[in-house]
Amino acid sequence: MLAIVNTCAVIGLDGHIVEVQTDFNPRAHLPSFNLVGLPGVAVRESKERARSAIRNSGLRFPNKAYVVNLSPADINKHGPSYDLAIAIGVLAATDQIPLHALDNAMFIGELSLDGSIRHVKGVLPMVYTARLEGFETVYVPEDDAGEAALIQDIDIIPVRSVGQLVEHLYQLNPIAPYQADLEAEVEARQSEEGQIDFADIRGQEHVKRALEVAAAGNHNILMSGPPGAGKSLGARALAGILPPLTLMEALEVTRIYSIVDLLSRDEPLVRQRPFRAPHHTISQVGLVGGGSIPKPGEISLAHRGVLFLDEINEHPSRVLEVMRQPIEDKIVTISRAKGSLTFPANFLLVGARNPCPCGFHGDPQRACSCSPNQIQRYHSRISGPILDRIDIHIDVPRVDFDKLMADRKAESSSDIRERVKGARRRQTERFKDHPGLFANADMSVSQIDEFCPLSREARQILSLSVRKLQLSARSYHRVIKLSRTIADLDAASDIEVQHIAEALQYRPPAQ
Repeated sequence: MLAIVNTCAVIGLDGHIVEVQTDFNPRAHLPSFNLVGLPGVAVRESKERARSAIRNSGLRFPNKAYVVNLSPADINKHGPSYDLAIAIGVLAATDQIPLHALDNAMFIGELSLDGSIRHVKGVLPMVYTARLEGFETVYVPEDDAGEAALIQDIDIIPVRSVGQLVEHLYQLNPIAPYQADLEAEVEARQSEEGQIDFADIRGQEHVKRALEVAAAGNHNILMSGPPGAGKSLGARALAGILPPLTLMEALEVTRIYSIVDLLSRDEPLVRQRPFRAPHHTISQVGLVGGGSIPKPGEISLAHRGVLFLDEINEHPSRVLEVMRQPIEDKIVTISRAKGSLTFPANFLLVGARNPCPCGFHGDPQRACSCSPNQIQRYHSRISGPILDRIDIHIDVPRVDFDKLMADRKAESSSDIRERVKGARRRQTERFKDHPGLFANADMSVSQIDEFCPLSREARQILSLSVRKLQLSARSYHRVIKLSRTIADLDAASDIEVQHIAEALQYRPPAQ
């Protein structure tokens, strides 16, 4: 008897429907269980888990011949998420569950030997694919029901064990579909626990302003200054002034985190913008993604959030260079002999570095012990093309003792966040007819011409500055986008002289 059960494979961030075709031959003299269709090691072991799970659930596993084909056979299958579909295929082929119960249904889950169904990663893209393909019901492990229910307009059935699922399929003890209020999940108040408030950062008003501009337009920023000046503190405080994730952005980020199994089971929807701070010893694969089974790297985990590279000059040059394309295109493409995968990588890059190896070049209180050649080599670790892709370059000097001891607190993160949210609302309204365009930093050259009108005086000062500072074409366009963000913070419709002047102050002195 032949039974067909649907499940899903995840390649990159996309799901692909897989038919588990189970053929049972009760007349075979020799027992066998052949699993074909490019199964990986974990998938080949599924037959043993399925056998024990079925028997320990009080069901029959006839010791005859089985052939299980995972179709299409040209897709590599990895992981234990096929266990439940294989077990259901065996039960259906041996006439232990009704075949009509498999119609328009998908089965996802790993089996324990006692028949319980365990959590698997990547449930969100699987359920999303099921909805796109017209499935009506998806059976998932009970622990993954909250994540699966983030996809609307499809019934999510949370299942604890094979025995419970069989009873449900026979309508003996029906399981109620899992219900989730997605709007309430998104609108839930974001936790501010562990976030640094700008009010607690003494002095550095110009640095805070630069971070506010960066947050308002999603502009990359590089901070340079001596140790202990507050670079890392400012970068971590930046996460607290970013606007909340929209529903679409939250689902995008959650989808990535589902693939790498970083979601909380209690709160499966990612509500806060990611803040990723990899150590400078991170490998190229760890940063941009890859591996034998390509997975997202840190730049994709920072999608719609912040990627903070502390001591950026200590990162190997070859690791930094691979970020050129993701910074520009907002995606990262990983090519292998078997094909190419694309992951989203629209992040706000925040870099922090010392002015020299010892950290005190230009410090008025401590003498620098580095030679000019050492300083030049230290700065050359970040190439010109990478620096050219950073919109804001800001010096972070040592904080005066008087400011550290001052009683008056600075402006709070909540006040700054309101201005940032106002600027982002203007950008959302401006780009409403351009899907996929969320912030000023994402604009293309043609969109700059459309959305960045310059006053005559602003155009003159920009023309003069381009010649004097010898700006590249990329730098020229980045200055205009940065000016557009500063104008949005001022609620100005046109870019004026003061907006261009402030944007030009954020260019590095050497350019």
